[in-house]
Amino acid sequence: MTDQHDVDMSWDDFDELRDPRPNENQFDAVVDAAISRRGFLGGALAFGSGAAVFGTGLFSSTTAARAGGHGKFAFEPIDIATDFAVHVPEGYKSKVLVRWGDALWSEAEGAYDPETGVSVEMSDKVFGENTDGMELFEVDGKEVITVNSEYVNPKINLPAASEGIPQNADEVKLLKNLQGVTVMEIAKADEGYVVVKDSPLNRRITHETEMALEGPLAGHALVQTNADPEGKTVKGTMNNCGSGRTLWNTYLTCEENFNGYFGATGKMPEGEGYTRYGIGGEGRYAYEKFDPRYDISNEPNEPHRHGFVTEINPADPTSTPKKRTALGRFKHENASMVHAKDGRVVVYMGDDERGEYLYKFVSNGVWEEGTDGGDLLNDGTLYVAKFNDDLSGEWLALTPETTGMDAAEILCFTRMAASAAGGTTMDRPEWVASNPVKVESYCALTNNKNRGVKPNAGGDDTAVNGPNPRETNNYGQIVRWMPANENHADTAFTWDLYVMAGNPTVYENEYAGSSNVNAGNMFNSPDGMVFDSTGMLWIQTDGDYKNEGEFAGMGNNQMLVGDPETGEILRFMTVPYGAEVTGLCWSVDKKVAFVGVQHPGGQWPDGAGKPRSSVVAVWREDGAVIG
Repeated sequence: MTDQHDVDMSWDDFDELRDPRPNENQFDAVVDAAISRRGFLGGALAFGSGAAVFGTGLFSSTTAARAGGHGKFAFEPIDIATDFAVHVPEGYKSKVLVRWGDALWSEAEGAYDPETGVSVEMSDKVFGENTDGMELFEVDGKEVITVNSEYVNPKINLPAASEGIPQNADEVKLLKNLQGVTVMEIAKADEGYVVVKDSPLNRRITHETEMALEGPLAGHALVQTNADPEGKTVKGTMNNCGSGRTLWNTYLTCEENFNGYFGATGKMPEGEGYTRYGIGGEGRYAYEKFDPRYDISNEPNEPHRHGFVTEINPADPTSTPKKRTALGRFKHENASMVHAKDGRVVVYMGDDERGEYLYKFVSNGVWEEGTDGGDLLNDGTLYVAKFNDDLSGEWLALTPETTGMDAAEILCFTRMAASAAGGTTMDRPEWVASNPVKVESYCALTNNKNRGVKPNAGGDDTAVNGPNPRETNNYGQIVRWMPANENHADTAFTWDLYVMAGNPTVYENEYAGSSNVNAGNMFNSPDGMVFDSTGMLWIQTDGDYKNEGEFAGMGNNQMLVGDPETGEILRFMTVPYGAEVTGLCWSVDKKVAFVGVQHPGGQWPDGAGKPRSSVVAVWREDGAVIG
């Protein structure tokens, strides 16, 4: 039976158990060198915009955050919270839009029970658990949210007697159905929005939904299985973390920790393609014991069919989701698509694990406004980022010449290709966000708690590697890059750090954070990031919420708003104790923000029964635009 400790641990700790990573990453050395060359405040900690916020005294470590109404901020920043509630600024209101277990169709009304959860029969007819990335689309005048359900908490889904481990095929089916993607129509109500039950646009996409493998890897021997000898049709999209949207208004769902769903009941296949991706042993949810598709001793190629960006058309509930293999196979956090100067499509992507990489895909074809994407995401070049200590950088093409691997191997084992090409390893590259009003992009490097603690083992065998100037980096930072010639398709860029999170009430050194961090806005572990239509950066955290020790004064996880031009960052929202904030989108009129609250503690939001991950609507009481 799966070790109970494995079931309870975070995905980050699970990965560390499977495939321990270096205690440092190459970007650490890059940042250290940049700082030593120019001094702490004149090196990597400088703004490409020319605002030069770091070191100017805009903030001091003892002053509170600036009042609302200053600059582009239309709210008074809020204090931290340590309770089991959602808090927003004065003049704003919030309301739960949808909870795990809420019905999407009338037949599932009342399917959720506070004591037992949801039955297996209704599990694919309700809103899934642990909401994550999401996007809102307008379809024939209707508003449709497409949202990920990243994973499940077995202990609150399964009968108590199961102790969090599925005991039969029905219990596995229940867990499969509560994950994946939900497409649902929403409509304005007296306050906020409501889900439109029985809408013809409503749809659940689960671990059992049939989808197509597209691109160069489709049909290759590496993705052929006993159940699919042609290697072109796969069931399920799993561990759907962050998201993205295409220029032609389809949804991109990103498969992250897919490795944990596979196990071996017999002989384990060998090879770096398994160890580097953390595949082996027993799966977290015992799928392999009841479904041979997840048993790698039976289907060794099945894991090769997951870990992709999957495209879904929310306007057509009969459409087949497409796994876009040309965008590479790794633990995709999200996908940020932009239109390059020359008309090509560019997709930025992070691989969320210590010692992994930042990527971009550039299409060979061009996109014209008003057309669909066709096969643009099937044909292009995949690149890995290399950062230099003079604050320059370059995108290294992953080709047979640069990697020593053939085209199919590059896309199936992208991590090894990036290592061979010489990319810069980083600290858990999470969400990438691209500024809609300026040619620049940002990546949240959430943390690396093991730097300087664990031995250098696993991943890339280098003594020093990743984007971080601090040992035992529990706070994280956000890196920003500016493409050469204001062209996202260019292979050259310059970079800096937008913010280094820290605690200035505990430290007076680099662990205090950059100078745009102060006692009134401090945070740790930036994770989700989304730009609004005005070019303001919304930052969501998934970090330590114990509010003690080096995290004292930070409170629960939170969502902040940052001004890329000035560096100013203000706290907008806090979520219940135990939860992370993840996923953000806006109504068509930009007057309502929809925010995800994942794995809350206590009995939020019902005040009784089980904790329920939810999507929350937030709006201004005066009806003004907020995004």
